[in-house]
Amino acid sequence: MERKENKSSYFQDVLKRFLAHRLAMFGAIILTIEILSVIFLPVIMKLDPYTMDYMNFGGAPSAQHILGCDDVGRDLFARLIFGGRVSLMVGICSALVSLIIGVPLGLIAGYFRGWAETIIMRCADVFMSFPSMILILVLASVLGKSVMTVTMVIGLLGWTEFARLIYASVLSIREKDYVESAKAIGTKNGPILLRYVLPNSFAPVIISFTFRTAQAIITESSLSFLGLGVQPPEASWGNILYYAQSISVLSSKLYMWVPAGVILVLTVLSINFIGDGIRDALDTKMKI
Repeated sequence: MERKENKSSYFQDVLKRFLAHRLAMFGAIILTIEILSVIFLPVIMKLDPYTMDYMNFGGAPSAQHILGCDDVGRDLFARLIFGGRVSLMVGICSALVSLIIGVPLGLIAGYFRGWAETIIMRCADVFMSFPSMILILVLASVLGKSVMTVTMVIGLLGWTEFARLIYASVLSIREKDYVESAKAIGTKNGPILLRYVLPNSFAPVIISFTFRTAQAIITESSLSFLGLGVQPPEASWGNILYYAQSISVLSSKLYMWVPAGVILVLTVLSINFIGDGIRDALDTKMKI
């Protein structure tokens, strides 16, 4: 009973510290608004990111088109909202892929050591030795240009961050008294990993997940900006920014790329603020 109360008190303290973090709350509010917008606005406003208005090629903002039209007459506000769906999905899903691959490998390497540690951590070193953007560009070109490809490639190349975090934590946790006690009474390795090692080493992973999500959104946007990510007519914030490559658009048609750029920066900042808030909330030295 006392143990449950201690856990409850700990989580309450963490929540209080997070709620007291102003930048984290700002980020959470912005991200919540964005998620609700990309889910519900297309239905409420009946947005269509694909239909072309043949009378408004590159048209400026108007009552009919809030943010104007792109160079083929597609509504830029609709594409901004639908692009948010894609960019956020790529960011979150690719971070999940990295986590799903990296966490088990880091657990195995840190807990069992020996040949498993050697193989897994040397593979991580090899992955980290390649320039990530160049490798992503090559894989995206070879495997095809689609939302699924971009998500999987970014996710597969990001597992090393989670693996190394878990590995470093497990190296110290495996020597703790409660782990040794569990081994002494005959508890198998699987239950030890799930009940004792993973819960006590997972906090850094939660923090890293937020930063990895922000990084993945930037990577997707960079690929799409270069024409190797999400392909039109599918919308993403990155391929909306693709129009900024034109000097005439860059200087005289700000409505075609500035909204996507602002939203992208705001989203990445918000996610990073949330990550900072989680990190500070989990730090027991922080005062409420």
